[in-house]
Amino acid sequence: MTQIDDYERRFTGVRTLYGDAFDKFTNAIVYVIGVGGVGSWAAESLARTAIGKIVLVDMDVLVASNINRQLPALTDTIGESKIDVMADRIRGINPKIELDLIDDFLTPENVTSILPNKTQAQALAADDRQVVVLDCVDDMAAKFAIAMHCRYHKIPCIVSGGAGAKFDPTRLKVADLRDVTQDPLLARLRAKLREKGIAKGGKAKFGLKCVYSDEQPTVNKSCQAGLNCGGYGSAVVMTATAGMVMASTALQMIAKK
Repeated sequence: MTQIDDYERRFTGVRTLYGDAFDKFTNAIVYVIGVGGVGSWAAESLARTAIGKIVLVDMDVLVASNINRQLPALTDTIGESKIDVMADRIRGINPKIELDLIDDFLTPENVTSILPNKTQAQALAADDRQVVVLDCVDDMAAKFAIAMHCRYHKIPCIVSGGAGAKFDPTRLKVADLRDVTQDPLLARLRAKLREKGIAKGGKAKFGLKCVYSDEQPTVNKSCQAGLNCGGYGSAVVMTATAGMVMASTALQMIAKK
């Protein structure tokens, strides 16, 4: 069997399901910012759908407390780089994929060096290479920086809400940030953007698709306060499903262009 035949066999189901959009997938570039409980599952879903290039951004190493929800976290990967472990998995899925690994946390100071600008995104689009950014972090400064950058440079962005303190993955929704409910993390992001005059007044949309749960958070009194998964307690049924919904939303965006 030739390498071409092997590649076609790996992704026959994807081509059959999506038809002409398959070629768009193989040309697309998706940035996954944060390769944890949500981002790791999103990245693998995209790799298994023949996305041409994935950029993984994270500086964390795997620890035992990640095992309950993060795809690369296993007994024998503790202490290893999240992006390195994920890269090995992804190459095993699709040896032809382009992978960029950015061993850093995205911050307001480095966002412009990590994400493409408008000119770069337009040049890629002219070459039939669509760019989508997945914000899979729970750090507010990073979320705000990603949202501001993607809005200004007109880059499609999908934002993850908080998965902590929630149980029911069937309550996950996709909506503009304006319409998100029961999500303290995204409520804070919305307030910060409105402070900057974006979608001020409550009627205008933000132009940011969000994956969130409309389930009311159930906070265990014994947990430490915090908006992240570790602070509130979390389950893989929530984080993995959220990651796959983010990947699905990205695929829909790419297919429609």
